[in-house]
Amino acid sequence: MSRAVPRALGTLGTLGAAALLVPLTLTTPTSAATTAPTPAPAPPTPRTYTVTPLKFTVPTGGSRCVIDADLYRPAGTDAEHPAPAVLTTNGFGGSKSDGSTDATGRAFARRGYVGLAYSGLGFGKSGCLISLNDPRIDGTAASALVDFLAGTRAADDGTTVDYVTADRRGDPRVGMIGGSYGGAIQLATAAVDHRVDALVPMITWNDLAYSLAPQNAADRDVPGVFKWQWTNAFFLMGEGQPLLQPALDPSRVNRLPCLHFVDDACATIRTLNSGRYPADTTKALLDYARGVSPVSYLKDVKAPTLLVQGQADSLFNLNEATANYETLRAQGTPAKMIWQSWGHSGGRTDPESGELNFGRDNLETSYVGRRILAWFDRYLRHHKGTDTGPAFAYYRDWTDDPATAYATAPTLPGLSKKLYLSGDGKLVDNAKKVARGSRTYSNWPFPTSHSESSLAGLTGASDPAPRDTRGTYLDWTTEPLATATDVVGAPKATLKVISPRAERAQRSADAADKLVLFAKVYDVAPDGTKTLVHRLVAPVRVPDVTRPFTVTLPGIVHRYEKGHRIQFVIAASDDAYGGNKGIKPVTVASAPGKAGTVELPVVGR
Repeated sequence: MSRAVPRALGTLGTLGAAALLVPLTLTTPTSAATTAPTPAPAPPTPRTYTVTPLKFTVPTGGSRCVIDADLYRPAGTDAEHPAPAVLTTNGFGGSKSDGSTDATGRAFARRGYVGLAYSGLGFGKSGCLISLNDPRIDGTAASALVDFLAGTRAADDGTTVDYVTADRRGDPRVGMIGGSYGGAIQLATAAVDHRVDALVPMITWNDLAYSLAPQNAADRDVPGVFKWQWTNAFFLMGEGQPLLQPALDPSRVNRLPCLHFVDDACATIRTLNSGRYPADTTKALLDYARGVSPVSYLKDVKAPTLLVQGQADSLFNLNEATANYETLRAQGTPAKMIWQSWGHSGGRTDPESGELNFGRDNLETSYVGRRILAWFDRYLRHHKGTDTGPAFAYYRDWTDDPATAYATAPTLPGLSKKLYLSGDGKLVDNAKKVARGSRTYSNWPFPTSHSESSLAGLTGASDPAPRDTRGTYLDWTTEPLATATDVVGAPKATLKVISPRAERAQRSADAADKLVLFAKVYDVAPDGTKTLVHRLVAPVRVPDVTRPFTVTLPGIVHRYEKGHRIQFVIAASDDAYGGNKGIKPVTVASAPGKAGTVELPVVGR
């Protein structure tokens, strides 16, 4: 297995040197787990092109910002021979000049597309503060670049274009592509500018409130558990941006305590790091984080959207893409979704595994690459005969054949296997097998469980194996499986816990006093070796400890081999997250007819 080891979030967060756009026909399968076809179209003859650096001074919600961009113009493109355009920008911490963003513009130009790659606001040599892809700011700025591609706005040096294919005057044929921070900006732009014709957001978010402080219980009005490693890494990266430039741009400097973020983003970071969540502060935090997130504006996105999300991603897990996908589909926006291997936390990127690798330029020979080619061929070149593929596809890391690595389905798998938490620590498949009993764990003053070092996937650093400390967690384990079991999707647990100290804290005006726990699923091999699937956990701040509550775990794609056992765990802490205030022992009791459950989306049964 080859892990993705990008050098920075910007490197991972946007597309690299790739052949992106050629016609492709994909056969839509009818089976719930059909192997994806793998035709390998030949790349088109490369076109020569020119690259022109440009600056744009654009409106951004009450102020004006300077955007640094590069225009890629294919040879032979003019007013009589126009071409569609593709707009792309960097991931967090990157710029138009990083290897992946620049290579994206060049890849499009080689294939006859007009490319416009730019540094996002607050990054590279673009001005203004970081505003977390706020559609009112970042989306408005990107919309001004669409004006340029339409020929209705000039660059600061007077440059204009009249060679982008137009659906009508002032409405250019334009798509967007990019990942992470460069993924959410597509949705923000399409929400404020319906001239955008197609989107491919990769490894991005739905709700920053969930991303930065995940709450996996059903009640999302209760703040989640601070994902401090990821969040503070982003914060420090953003704060250092002005220092990377030879001259200080006053538009990029805010007042203390945050020098480079807008005030609301700064207040959000401060609240999360404070460890205190009084009601008024919590509401402001949740309102802002959601207000700049797709969860609040997807209703305005009409552009056909191909969502690509990574299975190995503890920053933006599969549930984020699923939420975007289900919202878009429900409102009638054309949308399809692929769960690839690699994300912010690692995964396979070697072409030999069948996975897309932008640096290796294997778009035509990888499944995800061919799907991207088809998407843009259909919606930018308007080749209506192009089949854009099935509604849902997912990578299976248990196969060694890249030709069969992806399985596809017309819908997301549903929950199909229910297991029960027995009082003797067993995870049983029938409520009648539940034994009466109870067990207790307690947290310590410091973290006693480890899932991941969040930045290890980005830096290539070694990461200790996941672990839990005896007495600080409870587990329930199945008997050895009689057959291989494939789980594709988000498991769900229904729990009831007993914690008198947490119950007394229930009356506190500070939500931080509520009980915190972490749910997760292990694969236990016959020799006892345990694997935390994708190193993912489900942090929960229990809304009301006196009532049962439901936990939706992060989505996974995993095969439990024959003879292995499925183990469900709830732990008191995790060192990548915030935790409990004070010591809060927790008891879980089970009895016939009264036991917690775990439901799994099993396919191929």
